[in-house]
Amino acid sequence: MTLRTVAMPADTNPAGDIFGGWLMSQMDIAAFVRSSELAGGRTVTAAVKEMTFVKPVKVGDTVCLYTKPLRIGRSSITMEVQAWRRRGPDPREKVTQGIFIMVAVDENGQKRELALPPLPGQD
Repeated sequence: MTLRTVAMPADTNPAGDIFGGWLMSQMDIAAFVRSSELAGGRTVTAAVKEMTFVKPVKVGDTVCLYTKPLRIGRSSITMEVQAWRRRGPDPREKVTQGIFIMVAVDENGQKRELALPPLPGQD
């Protein structure tokens, strides 16, 4: 788990569902945290692919975000991010997932090479 947060009333639509943009923002933060740890410095989001919303998030749900590096390139890290909700005593349920491509940048915001080996099994 990379990040845990609580869905608040300010983040809802009139039906009481949490906006997808809020959830995507939390996922982006989790991708940043994990990729920056791996890269040993700042990363930025280059792309988001294959975003799939499965279940709604409601006010008061605890949202747990899990990250997994899928590919390490010369300057990029492709991360799978999954969001799971916990509502009261109910078991966790996956609500969305997406693929985030993060790029390592230097102090001037310019792309920089990573000093990381490829992941096992990576081409």
